[in-house]
Amino acid sequence: MEMLFVLLFCICFANLIPAQDVPGFISIDCGAAEPTDSDIGLSYKTDEGFIHSGQKGQVAPEYNNQKSLQLRTLRSFPDGVRNCYTLRPNQSSSNRYLIRASFFYGNYDGLSQTPVFGLYIDVNYWTTVTWNDTFEEVVYTTSRDYVHVCLVKTGSGIPYISALELRTLDNSTYNTMFRALENIWRFNVGSSIRYRYPEDVYDRIWVPIEFVWNTINTTDVSTLRNRNNPYKVPAEVLMTAQEQSNSSLQGMEVSWTSRTPSSKWYAFMHFAEVRVLPEGQARQLQVYVNGDISVANFTPQYLEPVTISTSSPFDGTNLSFSILSASNFSAFINAVEIFRAIDLPTSQTDLNNVNAMNDIMKEYGVFRGIWQGDPCAPWNFIWRGLTCSQDNSPKITSLNMSSSGLTGAIVTSFSNLTSLEILDLSFNELSGPLPEFLASMPKLRILNLGHNNLSGLIPEALIRKNLTDNAFRLSLDGNPNLCVACTPAPSPSDGGNKKKNSVPAIVGVASAIFVLAVISVIVGFCIKRKRRQGGNVSSNTGEVAFGKHESKEATKSSSQETSSKDSSIVYDYGTLKIMNKNRTFTSVEVSAITNNFKVILGEGGFGNVYLGTLKEGTRVAVKVLSPSSRQGYKEFRAEAQLLMMVHHKNLVSLVGYCDEVENLCLIYEFMSNGDLRQHLAEHSTDALSWIMRLQVGTDAALGLEYLHNGCTPPIVHRDLKTTNILLNDKMQAKISDFGLSRAFATDMDSHISTRPAGTPGYLDPEFHMTGNLNTKSDVYSFGVIMLELITGRPAIIRDTRGSTHIVHWVNPFIGRGDIQSILDPRIWGQFDINSAWKFVEIALQCVRSTATQRPDMSSVLSELKECLAIQTRYTMRQAMESGDTTSGSFEMTSLEINVAPRSR
Repeated sequence: MEMLFVLLFCICFANLIPAQDVPGFISIDCGAAEPTDSDIGLSYKTDEGFIHSGQKGQVAPEYNNQKSLQLRTLRSFPDGVRNCYTLRPNQSSSNRYLIRASFFYGNYDGLSQTPVFGLYIDVNYWTTVTWNDTFEEVVYTTSRDYVHVCLVKTGSGIPYISALELRTLDNSTYNTMFRALENIWRFNVGSSIRYRYPEDVYDRIWVPIEFVWNTINTTDVSTLRNRNNPYKVPAEVLMTAQEQSNSSLQGMEVSWTSRTPSSKWYAFMHFAEVRVLPEGQARQLQVYVNGDISVANFTPQYLEPVTISTSSPFDGTNLSFSILSASNFSAFINAVEIFRAIDLPTSQTDLNNVNAMNDIMKEYGVFRGIWQGDPCAPWNFIWRGLTCSQDNSPKITSLNMSSSGLTGAIVTSFSNLTSLEILDLSFNELSGPLPEFLASMPKLRILNLGHNNLSGLIPEALIRKNLTDNAFRLSLDGNPNLCVACTPAPSPSDGGNKKKNSVPAIVGVASAIFVLAVISVIVGFCIKRKRRQGGNVSSNTGEVAFGKHESKEATKSSSQETSSKDSSIVYDYGTLKIMNKNRTFTSVEVSAITNNFKVILGEGGFGNVYLGTLKEGTRVAVKVLSPSSRQGYKEFRAEAQLLMMVHHKNLVSLVGYCDEVENLCLIYEFMSNGDLRQHLAEHSTDALSWIMRLQVGTDAALGLEYLHNGCTPPIVHRDLKTTNILLNDKMQAKISDFGLSRAFATDMDSHISTRPAGTPGYLDPEFHMTGNLNTKSDVYSFGVIMLELITGRPAIIRDTRGSTHIVHWVNPFIGRGDIQSILDPRIWGQFDINSAWKFVEIALQCVRSTATQRPDMSSVLSELKECLAIQTRYTMRQAMESGDTTSGSFEMTSLEINVAPRSR
């Protein structure tokens, strides 16, 4: 009766404890609108600041009274594959933590379907959440000042979380050879009461259990509480125990079955003698694991807590541990914890790189909802825009933040990315001078700072590096306020001192002339060298352009200059030389060119396409517009002349046109290897290798990016598809029919800019709601093409069960981390799975149903270049290892890849 009173008093007193923040604790009520107080006397924060993605939610009303306040709200993650909380414990001498994630579904979404998803601790798999009311707990040791807890989609519903807790432990507890231990059981033996904080200073949850043995207890709680033991098992737990009912029995055995025989297990047993034994006598106990002795004789002392753990992990399917008595007294136990060891095979990104990326993200305020968790690991969750090394501590080798809305100066945090080889910060609003550290980054070989608002003098060290280092490429075009030698404006105060300062002024002028002469030689050498590499130096005063792409201003200036020149000027576009200005053909000439329209190359929505040959022997493709796609003579001629001014190596060039009223024709360069769809078709005998597909995709992206960003105003293709991507004799991909769906309407169309070409499978799904097509509509079409490239399947997949869009066909496989099932089995050549995963991720970003969530083509192009670079490096490395550095043909190692992610 006295013991019952003590217990009731403790329980009532606990309910009166005011909520508080406990040092070493992080308590998060996920999805809550404001902080909450728990019924155990802890204050819970909202999850704002711990995560930057997800949606707040509440359980259905009928569940509100069934659970504690912290389980009535949650955060779900419909977007993204991996979403991560970042926990930063207060710094202390300990780096071992108990981390608990709680999940209560409560039919918050009204679907009555419990999701299944993965849980990761930092970069390694922890467990799979399958129950609708559960918590998962791990004891985790880390050398870093933060911990990531990540929820990962597996294709079986939307991940969610109700509460997240971190408790700092003593470093002397739970010592094993593993840094992560998943708690499976934690039993308060011989009791009927569940304990946690405040009785347990570590807030462990002790579940009551009563076996078939005899229950024994003590009422001397104060003595137990005052004992010094690092495990700090609550006195309320240790005051009860169970012992053998018959000392003649072999022992007390706890057994269970493991579904994974390879799992490693640890048992932590807590003892405190609660029975007063005759003077001079004691219990001697032994612990056996799976029948083998693990702990030899030990003697628990009266009211002295002691923790005994298995000396090494044990495994198997049928598991057990036994406590045997080696004395005349029965074996007993007060409490027990069972843990499953978690293997941590994946290494985290180099800490300096992590800190640098966090500083960059914080400084510019970008990608907070996209860049989550570890930047480089696991490899299938690498941050967008990054490429990383694959060593024991991955480091960032490529960073693409182009078109990311960056403003302000170039921060010094970039200099801490010491393994960085490629840095692309182009097409932002960066301002201020170029920092000196860019020239001293040890491995940097490509630096693209084009199209920003940078100003001032280009550091001499950067110019020198660009001139002397053949592996280094610098692009600064589109920064008109940058200069090689800036001349400051004269100060008005110098007027009265002209005579006095004449000698120094002459010396200064002479020095300046000498410096300018030296710089002129340097820049002249640079111009010559860069022209050989395909670069350009702008003639605009003060603008230095080391890049390969012209800006819109340069394009505009070039087109104006071209249009004023005589039509006899010839421009060379690869293998085809064409007249630039107003090259028109008569009907008679068109008939002669096509040999009376003898050979038909194809049929399109705007008319048939015929093979033709110009007088000088150059083959061309003649598109004869059908009557239904003709418009007025003046409009046709204006549109044709406009199209003739658009030139890019990855756009099919318009050679000329026939503008006679009854014969409207467009004459293009001939592409001898047909269209991309022919090469991807199932019956094709010349299937493209993976690296060729990457190159074709990159070529097409270059052309489309030029239409969007290199033309003023931007040109929206509106009918992008694999049959509009043509291949020349060198297998270079070029986009055709750009501008036609806008320029040449049919009789059934009102001639408006919103008219789609209407090719099933490629049309932006938003068109049906908005009636508009824009550059993001082209991005959607391009994403479909990317999926065709990697799968070999058409945009609309037809089989005996009906028709399926390629996006809907791919998503389930990728959702469960299965990329092998979507790969075109005909792909040949050396194959890097990293490039394939990255390629699919880019494609799925492009085909998002909401246009605002899709990347622009500049970002897509940069990501594709990274894919191609990854594959190229892999191919060259494999070739060097095999001793073959010349062959262009390789055999695929295996498509049965064993490194696909566990969950995705």
